[in-house]
Amino acid sequence: MTPLAARLVRRIRADGPMRGADVMAACLLDPEHGYYATREPFGTAGDFVTAPEISQMFGELLGLALAQAWIDQGAPARVVLAELGPGRGTLMADVLRAARAVPGFAAAAEVHLVEASARLRAVQAERLGGAARWHDTVEGLPEAPLFLLANEFFDALPVRQFVRHPAGWAERMVGVADDALVWGLSPPAPLAALDHRLDDTAPGEVVEVCPAAPGIMAAVAGRIARHGGAALVIDYGDWRSRGDTLQALWRGAPDPALAHPGAADLTAHVDFEPLAIAARAAGAATAGPVPQGQFLRRLGIDARAARLARSLTGAALESHRAAHRRLTDAAEMGTLFKVLAVYPPTRSAPPGYEV
Repeated sequence: MTPLAARLVRRIRADGPMRGADVMAACLLDPEHGYYATREPFGTAGDFVTAPEISQMFGELLGLALAQAWIDQGAPARVVLAELGPGRGTLMADVLRAARAVPGFAAAAEVHLVEASARLRAVQAERLGGAARWHDTVEGLPEAPLFLLANEFFDALPVRQFVRHPAGWAERMVGVADDALVWGLSPPAPLAALDHRLDDTAPGEVVEVCPAAPGIMAAVAGRIARHGGAALVIDYGDWRSRGDTLQALWRGAPDPALAHPGAADLTAHVDFEPLAIAARAAGAATAGPVPQGQFLRRLGIDARAARLARSLTGAALESHRAAHRRLTDAAEMGTLFKVLAVYPPTRSAPPGYEV
């Protein structure tokens, strides 16, 4: 039993079953025993490899897309270039390198990172030097034109899971049996927030709700609606959540979600519909989501990959080709991952979206 598991067992015995979302939050963010406080999740040494760690092309193309959106909006003299959940800083480093090729963009951009983990902030600072400012929440971002990336950020936000029942919805809860954490269900009850899911689900099916996601998106979209800018949200998921997508990775391999609290990464598929609804309610426009492979091809990844390949041979060339496939192929990240754009309603969508 991990130290966090022992703590959760004691809490549940004292206070009763916990919502799955609260357990997920503790597993990821507990300041003493949480996953992001104690582990190196990213890269070949971690439990998973994100797109920026696969190839520099990913960050370069996103950076150029934001730079083009900046040009299309009149090249304002001061903008906030931000990232939610920046990991090791790899994506922002690639964005900044590409941005230097666009006259004026790098000089206009102030880099702001939303990162709750003190340990990861130190890693990001080492990668980016003194080029960034940090915030605990999106609300800390300045009121200014906002050009923002959120790559595999929303999938790590805690989700509540509800099982449809003839009498309403029963929430998945975490209890204790034989000194171990176990799943259970609350008594079923009507839930107005899920009335719209009665038409596309059947009894026994699971629907997931991410309580924090709409508020975060509203804060981002509100700034874009007021001041201009654009946001690109890249994550795995679909328009509407369906089924139990909560998954754990422990030592790089799939793991039961409650097996190693604090030692395993927990994520769930992103439900893009409430993100788009929240963005529009805040006054912004949205485009997509579109599959990542399609989006990157519209930005020119095939041409960029061919150009980089000219200087490579042997194992390096094969690794480069594999990275290109992994980012774009339908059997890998190309279809499962989607890209949602948020932009001012008086402007056109960022590059990567058909008019």
